[in-house]
Amino acid sequence: MKRAIVVGAGGQDGRLLVERLSRDRGVLGLDVGSATQHALDAVDSFDPVNLLNRDQVRLVVERVSPDEVYYLAAHHHSSEEQPDEVAELREGMAVHVHGLAHVLDAMVQVAPRCRLFYAGSSQMFGRPTTARQDERTPYAPRNAYAISKVAGAHLCAEYRERRGVHASVGILYNHESVYRGPRFVSQRIAMGAREAQRNPAHRLKLRSLSSVTDWGYAPDFVDAMVRIVGHDTPGDYVVATGEPRTVRDLVGIAFAELGLDWRAHVDEDPAFANEAPLSLVGDASKLRETTGWKPTVSFEEMVRILVRAAR
Repeated sequence: MKRAIVVGAGGQDGRLLVERLSRDRGVLGLDVGSATQHALDAVDSFDPVNLLNRDQVRLVVERVSPDEVYYLAAHHHSSEEQPDEVAELREGMAVHVHGLAHVLDAMVQVAPRCRLFYAGSSQMFGRPTTARQDERTPYAPRNAYAISKVAGAHLCAEYRERRGVHASVGILYNHESVYRGPRFVSQRIAMGAREAQRNPAHRLKLRSLSSVTDWGYAPDFVDAMVRIVGHDTPGDYVVATGEPRTVRDLVGIAFAELGLDWRAHVDEDPAFANEAPLSLVGDASKLRETTGWKPTVSFEEMVRILVRAAR
C-alpha cells in the first residue's frame, strides 16, 4: 500500500484529500497541533510536527517513508477582510516557504522517490492583462499571501530542476465545498441566504458584486491534485474550470435556491465602490490534456450544495 503525508489536513482541501487517499493509501495527516493516521500501518503514534523545525520534519518523513506528500498548508485571509500586510508576509513566508523547504530537503535526504504536490493560488497572477491565465502567464503578486505563494512555487521549481525532486505546483483557482470556512465569501453568501430565509430584515454586505472569479468544486480540485502527483513528469498546472462567474452570479443562485430575491437582502460596501473589479479565469488545457481531468460539478450545482448544507 502506498503512503502519503497531507500537510494541512485540517483545511477544506486537506479534509477532502485525506478522505480520498484513505481509500487505497496509508495517510498521515498533519495540521496545527495534530498528527492523525488513516490506514497507516505505523507501529506507534506520531506527535504533532512543527513545520519550522527542520529536524522534526525530517524525522517524520523518514519514519513514514511516503510515496507522496501533498503540501496544502496555507496562511491566508478572506478576500472580504483587510489584512495586516506585515503579519501576513511573516506568517506566509513561514508556512509557504520555510516549512515547504524543510519538506523538500527531507525528501532529498531520506525519501528521494517521493513525489510532492504544492498548492499554489490564482492570486499569484495578481491582476493579469490576459482574459485567461495558463502556466505561461507571468506571476505578478499584489499582496503578501500571493508573494509568499510565488516564492513557494519558485522553490518547488528549484528543487525540481536542480535536485531532481518530483515536485509539482497546482495553481488553484477558487474552489468551494461544504468544508469551506465561514470567513470566505462563498460561505458568507450561503449562510447569509439561510439567515435571510429566517429573518426577512437580514442584510448581507459584500465588497464587490462585479468581481469575476473562476469557481470550481473542491472535490474536483482534489482529484486534480491526485492526478498531477500520479503523472510521471512533474511541473506546474493551472487547475480551473475556465468559466468566468461574478459574485453577483453566486449571490443570485444562492438566494434563488431558497426562493428569495437577493436584491432585498444584499448590499455592496460603498467603501469599495471605486475598486477595479478583479478578473481571474484559468485555462487548464495542460491539465486536461496531460491527465484527462475535467470538472464534474457545475457552478450552479456547487452553489446549491453550499446553500443546502448551510445553517
